[in-house]
Amino acid sequence: MKQKYMIDTKENKLFLKEMCENLLNFGHQFPAPDGTCYYLGDDGTPWKSYNRDTFETCRMPHVYTIGKYLGHEGSEELIDAAIKGLRGAAKDKENGGWFSSVTPDGGHVENKLCYVHAFVILAASDAVLAEYPEGKELLRDALDTYDRYFWNEEAGMACDTWNTEFTVLDPYRGLNANMHTVEAFLAAADVTGDERYRVRCGRIIRHVIGWAADNEWRIPEHYTSDWKPDLECNRDHPDDQFKPYGATPGHGLEWARLIIQWALSTYKKDDKKADLYIESAEKLFDRAVKDGWNADGEPGIVYTTDWNGKPVVHDRMHWVLAEAINTSAVLWHVTGKQKYADAYAGFMEYLDEKVLDHKNGSWFHQMDCNNVPSNTVWPGKPDLYHAVQATLIPYYVPDLSIAVAVKERKRI
Repeated sequence: MKQKYMIDTKENKLFLKEMCENLLNFGHQFPAPDGTCYYLGDDGTPWKSYNRDTFETCRMPHVYTIGKYLGHEGSEELIDAAIKGLRGAAKDKENGGWFSSVTPDGGHVENKLCYVHAFVILAASDAVLAEYPEGKELLRDALDTYDRYFWNEEAGMACDTWNTEFTVLDPYRGLNANMHTVEAFLAAADVTGDERYRVRCGRIIRHVIGWAADNEWRIPEHYTSDWKPDLECNRDHPDDQFKPYGATPGHGLEWARLIIQWALSTYKKDDKKADLYIESAEKLFDRAVKDGWNADGEPGIVYTTDWNGKPVVHDRMHWVLAEAINTSAVLWHVTGKQKYADAYAGFMEYLDEKVLDHKNGSWFHQMDCNNVPSNTVWPGKPDLYHAVQATLIPYYVPDLSIAVAVKERKRI
């Protein structure tokens, strides 16, 4: 195994540093004239015929806020553009909240999504962190909108989808939006000091751990309006981009890392309480890797499995690998168990040999079962967020949101 794949080596740190800079360079062409985020193609040029998704318009200022504090040239102008988009074209000034997408002709896609509004909170938290004049107002608006329409205090969970006017609530409930709510609330708590958002994260996390423990640590993704697991959801459309059928190993990995972040930031002086959650995170990681990694004889983590751990969608998504890298690194630093360092090295080798596009830059977003780049779910390379974070989270403290940790230079 090459030194550059092994955690805590100077070679690995240099590998990630160079990759991070290349990724930040790759994304410079994202701003549309209205500030929303163009869909980026294979070489980083905009695909202007695609919708401009608001969650990407949120992810880009997150990435370039990190870039700003890494000293990446041009970051501030890119943040400015995206904040303009969030305050302008992506904002529904008539009904409140944010559109899910802006169409190429300047229209919008119907419905208001919790997933999108969680990312608006993340981007607004970054704007406050980066000391943008509009940041506090944007974050206040984002949190107020979320509290009014998406957070259910009685359930301790968030709903998923409203119509555009916020008059009709869809009965579907899902964990993907709640997972990114945890990420966003942790960032908001870190930036503002308002701990009620961290408390809410704990309520969500306890639900998720309970559902996972009852299901052999495969997390049910989809639920009815009264939060009963719907294990058959989308069986006839198993590769859905946001609501795939079955278990999603990548989400098991991502939840594991967020649980650790929440536990360490909540129980700072109580290792025993934190350890209980870290044990759950280990079980989620171990299940995801056992089910997903090399599951069909080829390296990589399959997108989804059935409820017995058998692969359903064999394609590999780049964001899953990013979360595998992040969580194995965090678990290694938190537990000291060699198996996590070994897993990290395996993920790094796979990244370098299969997923990293050494010709055009960035990461291939989707690989098929033979590790050939594919485009059935993720054509192009519109997303820097997962890949950039995977170059940084391995070496920053695990109890802080990554943008805060980078600004404060809280390296491990």
